[in-house]
Amino acid sequence: MKQIVAIVRPFLAEQVLENLRSIPIEALNVTEVKGYGRQKSYLDRYAQNEYSLAFLPKIEISLWVEEAMVSETVKKIVEIARSGRMGDGKIFVIPAPISLDIASMNAGESAGLLSSILKPAPSPSKSTSKKGK
Repeated sequence: MKQIVAIVRPFLAEQVLENLRSIPIEALNVTEVKGYGRQKSYLDRYAQNEYSLAFLPKIEISLWVEEAMVSETVKKIVEIARSGRMGDGKIFVIPAPISLDIASMNAGESAGLLSSILKPAPSPSKSTSKKGK
């Protein structure tokens, strides 16, 4: 499993998500973020106004895919997000060796890694006893 984090221009986020519809994605998060990369110094040098000191709005798309789908997923993001200009964004591919569904405690392939850390949660009690009697 791999996590792919794509930081893209806000007006392209919906198009990127639409382009990813054909990819089998395990999970996906979309977050509004602010930051700067190389274009920050470019703005400071050439824009001489207050906005040049502000963080730039971006959209962060985090998704988890099987390793075999990483290349195709990155290509689909780049197809939409790349204009060839400074500020297009970044894509990070991060190993995700452990994943755990909190509700079901299903750890998939990482079950062995987690067994020493986690203990099964007790079943919800259906006791009808009343306190104070």
